[in-house]
Amino acid sequence: MNLTQFPRRNYLQGPTPIEAAPRFSKALGGKVNVFIKRDDLLPGCAGGNKTRKLDFCIADAIEKGADTIITCGPVQSNHCRLTLSWAVKEEMDCHLILEERVPGSYKEDGSGNNFLFNLMGVKSTQVVPGGSDMMGEMEKLAKELEAQGKKPYIIPGGASNVLGATGYVACAQEIQQQLFQQNINITDIVVPSGSAGTHAGVAVGMYGINSGIRVSGINVSKPKDVQEENVYKLAYETAKAVGVCGELPRGEITCFDGYVGAGYSLPTDSMVEAVKLLARTEAILLDPVYSGKVMAGMIDLIRNDYFAPGTNVLFLHTGGSPALYAYTDTFK
Repeated sequence: MNLTQFPRRNYLQGPTPIEAAPRFSKALGGKVNVFIKRDDLLPGCAGGNKTRKLDFCIADAIEKGADTIITCGPVQSNHCRLTLSWAVKEEMDCHLILEERVPGSYKEDGSGNNFLFNLMGVKSTQVVPGGSDMMGEMEKLAKELEAQGKKPYIIPGGASNVLGATGYVACAQEIQQQLFQQNINITDIVVPSGSAGTHAGVAVGMYGINSGIRVSGINVSKPKDVQEENVYKLAYETAKAVGVCGELPRGEITCFDGYVGAGYSLPTDSMVEAVKLLARTEAILLDPVYSGKVMAGMIDLIRNDYFAPGTNVLFLHTGGSPALYAYTDTFK
């Protein structure tokens, strides 16, 4: 795989740490040794995994002469926060279209990421009902901006296209090099599976370098069959784009959907347990929408012996802790 063929903005400042979590592992009975890949520490306002994706996506936007970024996400979108932050850095306008997946969840003066949107000076924010055609809404806005003389560039939700997923192909290569340098033999990696880009990219990267590491995705919204198809489709396209030899086997994509609860972004008891347990054993913050539910899934897999006893398991921490402050009542 030769990723240098794709333009980048070089937003990363070296590899993010891989940290052992011995107190957390002990609290789970010491069945496996948990390690955490700290992509919550990536650059960009309050950090998070989207910076790896935007490194490629915004480079493409600039190469195509764009002066304005349009993107979308749910009302507490980490992706929207980070897209806005890098647009600010690049002196580009940024317009957000927010999907109110839970009726009444958007608050103009809300905390968490919504507060940060306004703090960073978002150019405009539109809120649309759950289930809206988000690409259609962004294309409509793009036409309006073009009529005003702007040059907009649309980044899909989660930056989950081939370019965005390529950021996590690169992350897989980074992880493998770190594991070699630190002499850690990982058997499994657990990743979030939402808009599909992170999961697809890691799966392609780990397969492409013949790592032998099993990748398991924890769903945050969709049923298992739907999500596995979404991830595989993007992974297949990404594998072709980055030059993976041979066809990506469908067996490389595995999702678990038992930790979503009543719906996307709606709190669950297992998420609350996961957030509190990691905070109280390792002083690491998860978020209630993505990483908290993903960690809840990983905890359950550990307790039910999905991973071989005594093995080393890596959790990909994608960030999102600013959303905690919009959920303070959940943790009281």
